[in-house]
Amino acid sequence: MATLRCRLGGVFQCLGHIVLGAAVLSVIAVVPLRWLSPSTTAFMLQHRLASASADEPHAASYRWVDWHEISPELPLAVVASEDQRFLRHHGLDFEAIGDALDEQREGGRLRGASTISQQVAKNLFLWPGRSLFRKGLEGYLTLLIEGAWSKRRILEVYLNVAEFGKGLYGVEAASERYFGHSARVVDRRQAALLAAVLPSPKRFDVAAPSVYVLERQAWIAGQMDELGLGYLSGLGFQAAR
Repeated sequence: MATLRCRLGGVFQCLGHIVLGAAVLSVIAVVPLRWLSPSTTAFMLQHRLASASADEPHAASYRWVDWHEISPELPLAVVASEDQRFLRHHGLDFEAIGDALDEQREGGRLRGASTISQQVAKNLFLWPGRSLFRKGLEGYLTLLIEGAWSKRRILEVYLNVAEFGKGLYGVEAASERYFGHSARVVDRRQAALLAAVLPSPKRFDVAAPSVYVLERQAWIAGQMDELGLGYLSGLGFQAAR
């Protein structure tokens, strides 16, 4: 019995070291990105691997731009489209989760309730999927990001790493590809169109938008009109100019 207790104690000690090591590594990975621009993301690496395995090399198109080089219409569009309580929650929007569960109980399809902060955590460090393990990691990384970064930084990173088409990452690459100019001069209609494809950028096409995408673009533009550019600047940080 004493031998068994000793072995169990060793196992728990080993697990404790693993958990502690993983926590330290996550802090080392997340905190510097408050100031440093990521050179790549987990989703970009997965894109490259998938392209290589399919014998169709397709480099990810990605170029970082700082906050002041992004049109203020773009952060407003993604907040209006993806997460209108972005400035009020701390990474996890329990109200949105509750609404999604209520819709499922009433017979609807279970929809996602991921915040912009969760999507940043997923895009930077994780992989697609709905397993409890992955969602748990996403939740932990989301809270870490919310604690280490400002809301403005979270939006800046999201706008730079979100996928807007197959292998097309960030608003600068997307603006140049689809509109022929930089993200700095994107107007409201264009910003709403880019935000409209975010739920499924491999299925929806900015260059040839479906009726659904156009309807979603119009809805997002309407939400942007209601929120106004002052919505972001009035709640703690300045929108890009």
